[in-house]
Amino acid sequence: MPLVYEVRADYDADTIVVYQAYSDRIADPALRAGRFVPPFSSGRMTWIKPSFRWLMHRSNFGRKPGQERILAVRITRAGWEEALAAGALTTGDQAVLARAAVHVQWDPERSLRGAALNEYSVQVGLGRGVIRSYVEEWTVGITDLTERTRRIADLLRSGKTAQARRLLPPERLYPADPVRRHQPRG
Repeated sequence: MPLVYEVRADYDADTIVVYQAYSDRIADPALRAGRFVPPFSSGRMTWIKPSFRWLMHRSNFGRKPGQERILAVRITRAGWEEALAAGALTTGDQAVLARAAVHVQWDPERSLRGAALNEYSVQVGLGRGVIRSYVEEWTVGITDLTERTRRIADLLRSGKTAQARRLLPPERLYPADPVRRHQPRG
């Protein structure tokens, strides 16, 4: 069975939702301001992911230390596509990657329960030179999905998978053109 590399996301004509997990220390000020503000650091790479299931897995449903808060960050599609245009694959030429403002990485998508699937989700690492645009220009709003994430985890633990699935944000296939050049070969 061939591997599938595609972006599934919650998006509309102008925006796309990406997910991040942070501590209360970063999440609370960001939610109050509607964008990332100190103590959020623009001095190190920040990773954005359009797959909610992948982020739930990565953060252990918001139980991993420093990743207790699950944030849905709505950004402009123009910003998302600008980031992809500046990106280099993490599996590509390491000299190119070292100079790239944005890193693009494909990881196995996850089932609702966290099992690796035969399809891949993209995560995009924004370097210091791009983070300011992400924070000041691209971010349209931030929503706290922590309680929803915990509810999904509770439902899964009690065997109520169908109810948990209904709480997932809507994600559909994102147009391939901006992503196609970042798909691994072979």
